[in-house]
Amino acid sequence: MILPGGTLGILGGGQLGRMLCLEARRLGYRTVVWSGSEVAEPTQGVADEVILKPFSDAEAQAYFVEQVDVATVEFENIDHDVLRAVDAAVGIHPRPEAVAICQNREREKLFLQGKGIPCAPFRVIETAADLAAGVTELGGKGVLKTAAFGYDGKGQIRVHEGMDWEMVWADFDFPRAVLEKWIPFECEISVMVARGADGAMEVYDVAENVHREHVLDYSIVPARVDAQVVAQAQELAKKLAEGLEYRGIMGVEFFVSESEGLIVNEMAPRPHNSGHHTMDACETSQFEQQLRAVVGLSLGSSRLFCPVVMLNLLGDMWRGEGLFEKLALQENATWHLYGKTSSKGLRKCGHANFLGEQALENALALKNAVLGES
Repeated sequence: MILPGGTLGILGGGQLGRMLCLEARRLGYRTVVWSGSEVAEPTQGVADEVILKPFSDAEAQAYFVEQVDVATVEFENIDHDVLRAVDAAVGIHPRPEAVAICQNREREKLFLQGKGIPCAPFRVIETAADLAAGVTELGGKGVLKTAAFGYDGKGQIRVHEGMDWEMVWADFDFPRAVLEKWIPFECEISVMVARGADGAMEVYDVAENVHREHVLDYSIVPARVDAQVVAQAQELAKKLAEGLEYRGIMGVEFFVSESEGLIVNEMAPRPHNSGHHTMDACETSQFEQQLRAVVGLSLGSSRLFCPVVMLNLLGDMWRGEGLFEKLALQENATWHLYGKTSSKGLRKCGHANFLGEQALENALALKNAVLGES
C-alpha cells in the first residue's frame, strides 16, 4: 500500500491523465506524467511534473521510474516492452499483459473467445483474398478494423459483398486487421468495473451510449435497457476483470442486439469516456477508484446518487454559440474542461454532467441551443 505523500506515475498526457492527476492531488498524492510526446496540454499545470519525451527515450524511462512509486496508463497504445520495463522497475497497474490484450483487437477477440464471452464473429485478415473470403463467410457484410491503434471510430470501415477487395485492402493500408460480422443492434451500452489489489470488485451502473460520427456524444445512466441486460453486462464485466487478473478501472462496451443478444464490442484498460458521469453522480468517481486500486487502497462504493447524463463538449459545441453562458444557467449541471487549445473537428474538449430526472431533456436542450438545432 502506498499512502498519501507517495508518487503516482502516469503514462500518457491526455484528459484522462489530467483528471487522474486532479484526483490524486485531492487525496494527497504527487503525480509524474510521462507524455510519450512533445505535447501534453491537458496534464500540464495539474501534474507535479510532466516529462515531454517519447516512450522510446531510454533516459526518460530511467528518470520516470526513479521519480515514482507505482505507475498506471491513461491510454493503451503504448509499446509492450515499455510497459514491461516500467512494471519491472516500480510496478504498473493494470498489468502489461492485460493492456496488451486490450490494445490489440485480434488478441482481444481471441481472449474473449477463449473465455466463452460473447463477441461478434470475426476473421483475422492479412490479404485482400482473406478479406473477400471473410466477408462471404460472415454473411456478406462487416466492419474491417485495424488490429491495433484504433479509437473513436478511427482505423475501421464498413465493407460488403461486391466491393473491389484489392482496392479496399490497399486503401486500408494496414498489414493486419480484424473483420467483424455486421451486427444490427438496438443500442450500445458500457460498464465500468474496478478490481482492487485484493481482488475485490466494484461494478457501476450501466451507461447507454449515443455516438455522433463514431465519437461518444452523450451517455445516459442508468441505461434504458431491461434489468436482465443490466445484470448480464455487469456480470460479464466482472468475469473479464477476473480473467485478465486486472487491477484498476476498466470500461467494457457492449452491443445490445435483438438477434444476437448482448455481445462485447471493446475493452478499455483505463478510465473511460462513458464513465465520466461518476465524477458527479457516484459516491466514488472512476478516477478515485483507479487511484485506489493502483496504490493499493480498498475500493470505494460505486453507488449512483441519481440519474445522470454525461454530455461530451465536442469541438463543434466548443465553437458554437454561447456554450458557457448557457451552461452557467443550468441548475443541475457541472462541467469539466480538458485544457486543450484546439477544438478542431469533434475533438473532446470537456464534458458536462446533468443530474436529476430531467437530465436527458436538459442536456439535449443545451446541445441543440449551442449548435442552433431544433
